[in-house]
Amino acid sequence: MAEINTLTGELLFGKVLTPGGILEHGVIAVSAEQIHYVGEAEWLPAAYAEWPSTLEKKGLFIPGFVDVHVHGGAGHDFMYSNSEALNSITKFHCSQGTTTMLATTMTAPKAEIDRVLSEVDAYRSRTMPYAQLAGVHLEGPFISPKWPGAQNPEHIVLANIEWLEEWETQYPGLIRQVTLAPEREGALTAISWLRRHSITAALGHTDATYDEVITAAEAGLNQAVHAFNAMTALHHRKPGTVGAVLGDHRIRAEIIGDGIHVHPAVVSLLARLKGDQLLLITDAMSAAGLSDGEYKIGDLPVLVQQGIATLKDHPESLAGSTLTMIKGFRFLVQEVGLSLEAASRAASLTPAVSLGLERTIGSLEAGKQGDILLLDAELNLRDVWVQGKKVAF
Repeated sequence: MAEINTLTGELLFGKVLTPGGILEHGVIAVSAEQIHYVGEAEWLPAAYAEWPSTLEKKGLFIPGFVDVHVHGGAGHDFMYSNSEALNSITKFHCSQGTTTMLATTMTAPKAEIDRVLSEVDAYRSRTMPYAQLAGVHLEGPFISPKWPGAQNPEHIVLANIEWLEEWETQYPGLIRQVTLAPEREGALTAISWLRRHSITAALGHTDATYDEVITAAEAGLNQAVHAFNAMTALHHRKPGTVGAVLGDHRIRAEIIGDGIHVHPAVVSLLARLKGDQLLLITDAMSAAGLSDGEYKIGDLPVLVQQGIATLKDHPESLAGSTLTMIKGFRFLVQEVGLSLEAASRAASLTPAVSLGLERTIGSLEAGKQGDILLLDAELNLRDVWVQGKKVAF
């Protein structure tokens, strides 16, 4: 106990969502970037009770959100980021409960992707004051020209192992997820390469048949980006990409929880079928946190009206979202009907598993990083802690 007494820490009292359920009278002891104790307040070890910074809070404590698919926010896009822009994006999303995120790129020329990787790598080498960038998600350019969505089809190319090897050699471990169309030439080889390097291999913007997705899963494909969007649909005689994602336990499924990209009833069905393989994402673009108007996603013009982002030249095409993780979390609970435990798993623990960081983040447990959110009774966000420190906005 002598070692514990040397720490300067904070005690957070209230309801606590743990992997074992909600503690009605719980406490979290957090300091030095780490959670040291989570449990019933009456069983708090005496040594922790002596910490001088003990605070009493009222509300529900849940783990910080992990967003593996987000393009920007607060007027900035990861494709055009510098250190100032990265601070703005991570600060905004942190103020909405995201404590870990992936800088997600667009389909673009290789030189532009090179620049994003360089900027994010440099940013990660310094102390990150807000949401932590765990790495990069390459959404393309290895996708299908038949399903570009809000990606610029001019920059779509076949999967290129030489590019992947170059990026991994120059920035080891920086790329955490790559989205590609598994039916395209070279994709299966790329999927196998990605999984050997512990990188999530995700399908998206794809014209794949059911059989092609199953073949890709056998090669290592293990995730689907924004399920139901930009992929072949489910039909009772032609199950398509969606049918394979719904039925194959090897494939986790991302969902944009805004009620715009996917109807709540369909999200409910997905949640029942995928269980702990469901990931909440925002797919947020630069307009997140700002008012309606004209923006860009990558190099394509976007019009935002009533919070809905569409391509200016193709208004039938959604162009990312203006969603935040706290809004998506409330949507899963209040509109879809998930339990707090299931919604938290989708917003925090399963994305952490996707990143291979489940031993460090994603749940409130002793030994994990002190990424903590305090919610009120209406599930509004009140406070955020990142690495054990309360963040001021």
